Amino acid sequence: MKTKYFLLIFSLISLLILSACKNPFRYTDAREIPVDGRERVKKNIEEGRGITIFSDKPKGGVFDFASSNELWRASIEVLDFVSFTNASYSGGILITDWFSGNTESNENNQREIKITVRFLSNEIRADGIQVVIHEKVCSDKTKLDCKINKIKSSIGNDVKLAILKKAALLKKESEKKTKK
Repeated sequence: MKTKYFLLIFSLISLLILSACKNPFRYTDAREIPVDGRERVKKNIEEGRGITIFSDKPKGGVFDFASSNELWRASIEVLDFVSFTNASYSGGILITDWFSGNTESNENNQREIKITVRFLSNEIRADGIQVVIHEKVCSDKTKLDCKINKIKSSIGNDVKLAILKKAALLKKESEKKTKK
């Protein structure tokens, strides 16, 4: 009895598997099929058939380390006067904590800024980095009534320019070291 059920289940599974396959009896010309096995594999992959277990291609991606990226190092050095809330090299972003340059404690409006640096490229170019400045203005000292706005000011351009200059200097220094 068990063998009947086993054969029935085996037959059904076999039919399902075979019905999902394309026509296995494809007529081809022997001149179209490469003789070399590697060439056959490449052709099959190009046509979308089969899988590869072992590949000649190197695995993984390109891993750049933060210590070798001049833009990243320059950004850290330029913004070292303030603490970071987020510094993600793999995410390509640096976010500072809110900070203020107010020296007088009797100011009515408490103004703080936050700098966000986004890395769009590893190359030292003006369009490879984006600096965004947010401003938080609180009307009272308890900081309960605050408004946060993205501002466009010369601060963002100044920070970006300082980072680019520092990155260029770091790259020049590293090239000198590699020449020696």
